[in-house]
Amino acid sequence: MAMNENLPPNVIKQLVKELKNLNESPPEGVNVIVNDDDFSAIFADIDGPAGTPYENGIFRMKLLLSHDFPQSPPKGYFITKIFHPNIATNGEICVNTLKKDWNPSLGLRHVLTVVRCLLIEPFPESALNEQAGKMLLEDYDEYAKHARLYTGIHALKPKKISRKSEQYRSPRLL
Repeated sequence: MAMNENLPPNVIKQLVKELKNLNESPPEGVNVIVNDDDFSAIFADIDGPAGTPYENGIFRMKLLLSHDFPQSPPKGYFITKIFHPNIATNGEICVNTLKKDWNPSLGLRHVLTVVRCLLIEPFPESALNEQAGKMLLEDYDEYAKHARLYTGIHALKPKKISRKSEQYRSPRLL
């Protein structure tokens, strides 16, 4: 059943424009996946940034848009299990861009970039996962070991593809 009727036409028009732009020019390390039947749920695969415990993993997340988007921020969740101070065990993401710092002009590109940056620089002071936040503050090596373990077990692995086979990759937009 199509859920797009829950979003006002002006929101759908804005989303189509943003999603087209994200498909043509995705942010570094982010692959957006769209279900044309339901624009209120935007999925993205985020590459674990190099030099972090999340390196060599791909993490699926979703942004849930309300009927009054962009006046209110999307809600962000990691679907892939991840050990991170700002991501609750249920996947909820805590980042100011999705809360008090939200501005309707920010757009989905900004949100996705901020979430990927959160993997590079966590904020243990505002931890949703208290164990990860405490560990990050007290013993980075132990935190990184836990995060790498979760990455190895739960994250998708990047596919190594040749240039020749690139044409056979699944499309960004479903």
